[in-house]
Amino acid sequence: MGQDHQGRGNSDQPVASRTEKSPTGAIVDLKIEPQTVQTQTANRLRDAILSGYFTPGQRLIEADLCEMMKVSRTSVREALRRLEAEKLITIVPNRGPSVAEITWEEAKEIYDVRAILEGEVAALLAERATAEEKREMAQALAAFVKADEADDAIGRLNTTSRFYDVMLRGCGNRIIGEMLQGLVARINFLRARSMSRPGRAKYSASEMRRILRAIEKKDAAGARAAAVEHVRNACAAAEAVFEPRRAA
Repeated sequence: MGQDHQGRGNSDQPVASRTEKSPTGAIVDLKIEPQTVQTQTANRLRDAILSGYFTPGQRLIEADLCEMMKVSRTSVREALRRLEAEKLITIVPNRGPSVAEITWEEAKEIYDVRAILEGEVAALLAERATAEEKREMAQALAAFVKADEADDAIGRLNTTSRFYDVMLRGCGNRIIGEMLQGLVARINFLRARSMSRPGRAKYSASEMRRILRAIEKKDAAGARAAAVEHVRNACAAAEAVFEPRRAA
């Protein structure tokens, strides 16, 4: 359920087209497009929001963003449109863009949906996971621990996304994947908030390890229970972060 933060290019121009002829004689375009400046801009803004550099409700001034990121206004506007589609920012006529605010009521509903869907994903994967998928999950978990030791907030989010991406790819139910994909930006926003609590990331690593162990044992019921527990604990951690704002 994560965003791709790798392989960022530094050009607005696509690479030269490379074409090949198929056995049937059809011409196939095999060129690989590098990430554009607009994509890089969206990625950087997303990271800034998820890391808390830009805070909920904060206005985002296009001219200031252009100066900070050394990109054109066109690139900034395209990036803002992308993040609006992800519901990370809101754009109000005559007022401009600002970082979206998620209420606790909305956050709680997202956690409820996650518990249902991710529990099912874990149970399905436990019945069919390949050795390679288990290895990928273990590698993502090890990278998560390293990111936490380095106090790398974005690294924690990216490695958590890698862990769950393997689960979604391997569970065999792409509809669940599509449903969670629509929530991915807000899920990462909430993950960032819950993991901002001191010590939470270490508990999170332990909970993900329990999910992996159940999957390795082909224990569908155990995997479901571990996945649901992980979401419930994350929900409790997030609520503690939201509580001061609600009181204010």
